[in-house]
Amino acid sequence: MSKYSNEFKLEVVKYCIEGHHGFKSTANHFNIPAKVTVQKWCRKYEEHGEKGLLKKFKTSYSGEFKKSVVEYMHTNHLSSFETAIHFNLANDVVVSKWERIYYEGGPQALYEERRGRKRNMSSKPRKKKLSKEVEEDLIAENQRLRMENAYLKKLQALVQERTKPKHPKK
Repeated sequence: MSKYSNEFKLEVVKYCIEGHHGFKSTANHFNIPAKVTVQKWCRKYEEHGEKGLLKKFKTSYSGEFKKSVVEYMHTNHLSSFETAIHFNLANDVVVSKWERIYYEGGPQALYEERRGRKRNMSSKPRKKKLSKEVEEDLIAENQRLRMENAYLKKLQALVQERTKPKHPKK
């Protein structure tokens, strides 16, 4: 369910347009946090009437439609906000996303379905299996390094024992 009902949106728009109130004062009057919300509703109402204020439910758009939206935006030098209003889209983020895809992958990239997760995603990276010989070599090297480390620790202890003064200070 949307945050604001269609009746509330219509009331806000009529208060703003018919009463000649500004977006900010209308937002303050109805306790709407951002004036941009009121501006978007008013622009949609002016462009599409009451139908523009209705919430869209899980709409899926064809690649041809996405391409025409992006190309219309570029030929008419419109912002993504203005383009979303013109085509009565839910928000301008959708248009920006389509534009990015259009520039990165070309017009044909808009025809691909991009919903959901990628198929090869996993939470943990897979460990590579080592061959038996490599694994044995690593185990042997690890044992040699442990022996060397133990030898050096004993040697250091002996050196410290020799350099330690024999008579403690009083």
